[in-house]
Amino acid sequence: MIDFSEIAIVIQMAVAPAFLLTGIGAILTVMATRLTRIVDRFRVLNEGENLFVKKKDKADEVLSLICRARWTHIAILLTTISALLICVLIAMIFIATEVNFNLDQYLSMLFILAMATLIFGLLSFLREVSLSKGVINIKKRPYRQNN
Repeated sequence: MIDFSEIAIVIQMAVAPAFLLTGIGAILTVMATRLTRIVDRFRVLNEGENLFVKKKDKADEVLSLICRARWTHIAILLTTISALLICVLIAMIFIATEVNFNLDQYLSMLFILAMATLIFGLLSFLREVSLSKGVINIKKRPYRQNN
């Protein structure tokens, strides 16, 4: 039987990954919101005739939206996998104390894998953000100094 001091230590060890899960949840919310915006814009372009958009511009924008949606899906997938791995990590921390089995190497590998998938998810999201900048055409204006 495990004494209460060991349980307190285990709970302390599980708190950091739990906070990490909160942060990942916030990141997933942002990603899902961006995906919703992409889908909404795609629907607007495909519904009826848009008098303000040329056919060539419309086709280019639809292709851009499809590419952005693909990158956002990849980002959400990888970030969700990272969150699931962290959940498994938290469960394994508690299981390791109950079974009295040394899972340190597995826990380390699981954490590294979770961080790697999170990194690749964020890089995919960064790629989508960089693609979204191509939609905005900013005209350069000459610099005017106000006297």
